[in-house]
Amino acid sequence: MSKFTQAAEALVEGDAALAALEALAETSDTRGFLEGALKGRHFAGRTALVTSFGTESAVLLHLVAGIDRATPVIFLETGKLFPETLAYRDLLVERLGLDDVRSVKPDAAALLAADPAGDLWRRDPDLCCRLRKVEPLAAALQGFAAWINGRKRFQSEGRSRLPLVEREGGRIKLNPLANWSEGEIARYFAAHRLPRHPLEAAGYRSVGCAPCTTPTDADEDARAGRWRGTEKTECGIHFPATRT
Repeated sequence: MSKFTQAAEALVEGDAALAALEALAETSDTRGFLEGALKGRHFAGRTALVTSFGTESAVLLHLVAGIDRATPVIFLETGKLFPETLAYRDLLVERLGLDDVRSVKPDAAALLAADPAGDLWRRDPDLCCRLRKVEPLAAALQGFAAWINGRKRFQSEGRSRLPLVEREGGRIKLNPLANWSEGEIARYFAAHRLPRHPLEAAGYRSVGCAPCTTPTDADEDARAGRWRGTEKTECGIHFPATRT
């Protein structure tokens, strides 16, 4: 079989998998959608969950753990996170019995070359995010056909039209909580007695790296405290949503 034929067959298979997931997203609840992604014939054993262990992460982690605790969980340990986030990660891993949490760190040599003083976040935040998040995640996702993340439409204007399923860079990306409201998130926490992120009580509704995160007011978007005072709204992991 030629490489061209193999590539064509892979594209057809990818289209079929994408269509199947889109149909499932329209007809199932969130748990059913996740079960289809984690156990269905297209993506079983080839799907990872990417999480920041942020203020809302426990909901998606709890849902996935209830389906398969051995699901690979990728966590970007940027070297700039709040200690509270690292403690929260450890708490949730133990509480939910997650079996395969992979803490992914930036390339040490690349950081030494570009950020020897540790202040790149101030001088060039896009490059800082690329070195500490985008490139490490790209490496960690090698071999996976799909990945799950916890973005939601209510979090910001830029996420307000987020689809449940999209294709990005030849890989399927699933946003199973895209249409959940802030109230639904709160009710799920309460119903399952999930612990809250320690910084949430201090007004942090979205938590990323410590130098680039501030608390938010009640009338602001949930992500208004990220890179405050700049035009930056995303780290670069997520590009504009697309279905094709």
